Amino acid sequence: MITSEPVGEWFWEPSPVSGAAESGISRAFALLTDVRKTLVSLGLVTGEGTGSVVLSDRRAMATPLCEHRDVPVEAGDGFGPGFAAAAGAVGALSLLPDQLLTLSLKLAGEWTESGVGRRAEKLFTVRVDVWGEGAVLLALSTYADAWLTLDLRERPQPEVAAENAPRLAAALKRISELTGSEIDPGDPTRHARPTAEGFGDLLAEGAEYDDSWGTFEVPGRWKRLMGLVPGSSEGQDYESSTEHPVRYARVRRGERVLGFLWASVGDAAAGYEPRNAAGDAAFEGGVPWLLRLRSLRARGFGAQQALEELLGDRDDGPGGSAVESTAHEAASLDALEELSGRF
Repeated sequence: MITSEPVGEWFWEPSPVSGAAESGISRAFALLTDVRKTLVSLGLVTGEGTGSVVLSDRRAMATPLCEHRDVPVEAGDGFGPGFAAAAGAVGALSLLPDQLLTLSLKLAGEWTESGVGRRAEKLFTVRVDVWGEGAVLLALSTYADAWLTLDLRERPQPEVAAENAPRLAAALKRISELTGSEIDPGDPTRHARPTAEGFGDLLAEGAEYDDSWGTFEVPGRWKRLMGLVPGSSEGQDYESSTEHPVRYARVRRGERVLGFLWASVGDAAAGYEPRNAAGDAAFEGGVPWLLRLRSLRARGFGAQQALEELLGDRDDGPGGSAVESTAHEAASLDALEELSGRF
């Protein structure tokens, strides 16, 4: 399953920037390059995704001095002209004490299940922080449970872990070697406990929380999604949960499924479930459809009527998306929420 928040994180502290002989941007760029090449070589990422370059004064982090966010990154040896230009623009500025330079990548990647490849648009993120005083921090995060012996609903999946965990372990070892620093596994998350080799064996030690997918991931991504929708939702939207079966239709951007527009068959509940494997676009793509549901509710449409009204509809805003013209049925909203995290 794919999450919107990290399943686990790991950290390294490479040697500091070597004074005037080396710039912070060149060190950060080199580390990102090496880590991405390592992940590509092991088949964990494809190399493509988005990147961000941010320069901040640590006394006013909320207002960066310079920022370029979510710049497309191309597969191949380089990052593509957009990200290189963004790094160059920030790199032209001097990195002074009390300033922080952050370069980060959100990388599409792949794992396997019974030998079948699966893809997520944000499987790993890599971040390099360089302080004006010279200190460097490298962080790697993953957003999948493919490395775990229990999935996020506590179902055993030792075969899936056996297919994928060795490549993650190899990546962590290689990153430690190329940085010349020891790995620092991050704190346990709501989903798992990171270790120097990947993750602890949940079949042996048990999960920290029962059903971390339903307990934390589903409410957390609903909060994130609603934070993107303008205006107050109080009293304006359909109910967000139901105990009844639901009908749903896929929301697509080209060939990519962004999420699922749904309506209860038994009460006044309707909404949108983001498909986590589509990455950030899954959340952004749901906003216009939630606003249309809100408008239909204000006009007196029932939940099922609203879904029928939107079947086959298109949104021509930035990026654009469309609702498929055919609705399907899921046994419950919980089943649809799980589907949205599984592929």
